Amino acid sequence: MTVKKANQKELFKAPYQLFLGCDDNELAIKTSRGIAQWNPDVCVAEFAGEKSTLSVGLPKNSIKEAAKIGAKTFVIGLANAGGIVDPDWEPYILEAIENGMDIASGLHRRLDEIPSIKEAAIKHQVTLHDVRHGYTDLKTGTGIKRSGKRILSVGTDCSVGKMFTTLSITQEMKKAGFDAEFKATGQTGVMITGSGICIDAVVADFISGGIEELSPDNGDDHWDIIEGQGSLYNPAFAGVSLGLLHGAQADIVIMCHEADRPYIKGMPHMDMPEMNDCIKLNLKHASLTNPKARLGGISLNCRNVSVKEGAKQRNALQEKFGVPCFDPMITGSGLFVETLK
Repeated sequence: MTVKKANQKELFKAPYQLFLGCDDNELAIKTSRGIAQWNPDVCVAEFAGEKSTLSVGLPKNSIKEAAKIGAKTFVIGLANAGGIVDPDWEPYILEAIENGMDIASGLHRRLDEIPSIKEAAIKHQVTLHDVRHGYTDLKTGTGIKRSGKRILSVGTDCSVGKMFTTLSITQEMKKAGFDAEFKATGQTGVMITGSGICIDAVVADFISGGIEELSPDNGDDHWDIIEGQGSLYNPAFAGVSLGLLHGAQADIVIMCHEADRPYIKGMPHMDMPEMNDCIKLNLKHASLTNPKARLGGISLNCRNVSVKEGAKQRNALQEKFGVPCFDPMITGSGLFVETLK
């Protein structure tokens, strides 16, 4: 058995079989959905327990069938409260190990802490990937100017579309001929690309240094598109957001927001911040390591409003702040990328 902790240098063996769990919670399979949408070439099959009717649109193969057609890694493409490995999942994980597949997990609980999984991995000589663990060799941030160019997504709150926005921008920039690379900072992003740092699993003193390592010196025409996390206005996650701002040394900040969100996620006692205040605060903190940091665009997640209302709000924000306002799901991010040419 090999136990590996994900970092920006390693890559899971492809292709993957995505595990969707044993229930019908659509929100729980966001990691599987992200991988299937943004990196379909590495996906060969999906599998769900008997009670589940969930699907991400991949061929539904048994674990044994997936192994026979070449699946190398069984990806636990789920997120749940507490980040635990549900006991109902263990038989399927063990079956994947017995069929020679590595296991990749973005959960808080380490796979090798579960005796049956650890023993099976040793017996069948497979690798256990715990992408949220093992960041013990990072350095503290320095703030020293780095070469290359960087874009960072930030948010008025968590879960407003920062990952989707940066993936969309990266895709659009590559289409336009830019030398651009997506830099994952969360478990789903890491599982999509097979590389990155789950920055919310890093000891606080090393967050900015971790991002400096994730996005090091590069060519003058190279762009790193850095996935944001949390929000300066969310008391649960503001710390990681600040460390990201300092470490990213972003040239351009993209503000992400969900249209008509009534209050900070899960905190009805806390109002959403004013867009203007949020932009100013993020740019102020970004300026510590890059005094030239600027707002480059606004990504508006319009999933909860009508097409007409979404267009109205995007136009209003674009006029008010003088930067492109787009919904990467509906309009794409081309409007913003055009400003980089």
